[in-house]
Amino acid sequence: MTGPAAISVVVPVKDEAGNVGPLAREIAAALAGEPHEIIFIDDGSSDGTAAALTALKREIPSLRVLRHARNLGQSRGIRSGVHAAKGDIIVTLDGDGQNDPADIPKLLTALRADAVVGLVSGVRVKRKDTASRRIASKLGNWFRGVLLGDGATDTGCGLKAFRRQAFLDLPYFDHIHRFLIALVQRDGWKVTYVPVNHRPRLTGASKYTNFGRLLVSGQDILGVRWLQRRHRGPSGTEEL
Repeated sequence: MTGPAAISVVVPVKDEAGNVGPLAREIAAALAGEPHEIIFIDDGSSDGTAAALTALKREIPSLRVLRHARNLGQSRGIRSGVHAAKGDIIVTLDGDGQNDPADIPKLLTALRADAVVGLVSGVRVKRKDTASRRIASKLGNWFRGVLLGDGATDTGCGLKAFRRQAFLDLPYFDHIHRFLIALVQRDGWKVTYVPVNHRPRLTGASKYTNFGRLLVSGQDILGVRWLQRRHRGPSGTEEL
């Protein structure tokens, strides 16, 4: 990478040694010609993920590798990547290869089209997940929509593009990645949606279960609802 990074792609991964190579190459190809950096955060993997990423740095000059000493979760991985990022625009993807990097330019176009857009979220078309996961996701999105009123239909899609400062202005908590849409709206930004491809996982195993997500989502939704009700919107401050 030469010059400053306009775009920082942030990918948190945990035990994804078989996926990081193909995914990093696809991201680099999707952003060819754009000033960018690719930041993988190894979230305390116990397999060969860190070694695979380190070896890739010789092949992909725009690649940076961060590592958590222990597993801290997807939200903390995203936060570490955003804090380390040099770009003003952040793109996030899941590390399992199910998000298609070829969709990144579509999200960037939508984000750049309007200065009041703070976040562009992918909406997965023809999801390649099990029936139980699709049903659980649909119910979860419905429940969140009723309580938070964010209008989102696929908050679980990891493929998002947003302005770095918009993220840094948010109150942080673990699992925040599931509520970025509602919280960015809370700060006065517009959120738009782009249909994106979804692919089957080729190697490795999911780190989430339907029950595990359900267990934490209820408390998190109530917490986000509290944050919404305790916010008076953007201040519109100007210097006189």
